[in-house]
Parts: sequence; C-alpha cells; structure tokens
Amino acid sequence: MNIKSQKDFFSGLMFMGVGVAFAWGATNYTIGNGARMGPGYFPLVLGVLLALLGGIITFKALVVETVDGDKIGSMAWKPLFFIIAANLVFGAMLGGLPIIGLPPLGLILGIYALTFIAANAGDEFKFIEVLVLATILAALSYGAFILLLKLQFPVWPAFITA
Repeated sequence: MNIKSQKDFFSGLMFMGVGVAFAWGATNYTIGNGARMGPGYFPLVLGVLLALLGGIITFKALVVETVDGDKIGSMAWKPLFFIIAANLVFGAMLGGLPIIGLPPLGLILGIYALTFIAANAGDEFKFIEVLVLATILAALSYGAFILLLKLQFPVWPAFITA
C-alpha cells in the first residue's frame, strides 16, 4: 500500500498511540458508567476518541491523494529543545529540586522562566512582547489556580514570603 501523505500518516499513528495509551491507562481506575462516572471514565473515552481520530487520519493518508504528498521534513531540533527545556525548568522552579538544594521558586517566577525560555524556540525573540505575555500568563494563572481553584503550592519564592 502506498502512503499518499507522510505527514498525515505519521500524525495519525501518533494520535492512535497516545489514544491507546490513555485508554489502557484508564483501565487501572474505576470506569463507572455514563450516569455515574468513575475517575477512569474520561481518560478512557478521550483515549478511544483520539485513537479513532488517528485511525481516520491514517486511513485518509493511505487513500486520499494529495497534491505534493506532504513529505516529512527534517527534525526541528531548536524548538524541540527549548519547549522541553522550558517545561523542565518550570517544573523544577515550581516544586524545587531538593537533590541540588534548589528550593521552590513559585508559580510566578516559574511562569516567567517558562515563557522566556519557550520564546527562544521561534525564529525571532521580542523582549517586550514576551514580557507582556509572561505577565498576562502569570496573572491569569494566579487567578485561576490560586484564587479560584484554591490550589496549595508556592506562589513566590520562600525568601520573599518569609
């Protein structure tokens, strides 16, 4: 069988893989039913839907002819590195790293670090735009997670709040 669109084919396979993983992981929890949902119900339904969507996309990539075949390009290493690094730094700043003696630095500084590191993944970096974005994200995150949801994790570094 001939693959008509490589991008769609491998995207569909990725969706199917993630969907199956979610559905399989959901079986470790109580599923329940539609009227009385358990903690595994939503991940199971989401996983099944994602796997079905992936199957449709993969089938379409094998059957529907595209203009140029959408070949897969080279790996975008720079964006991949900065996006993963931004998430790792955010996690380390939010929770701290006791192994190296890094205390939790809080949600606000973590979001600023996340935004500034992730902004380096693009082709251009505009400091003022990134600063405005980080400020808006920090304010919205504070409002959503601290004020509305009342989650208990550090907002500021310990040396500021102490």
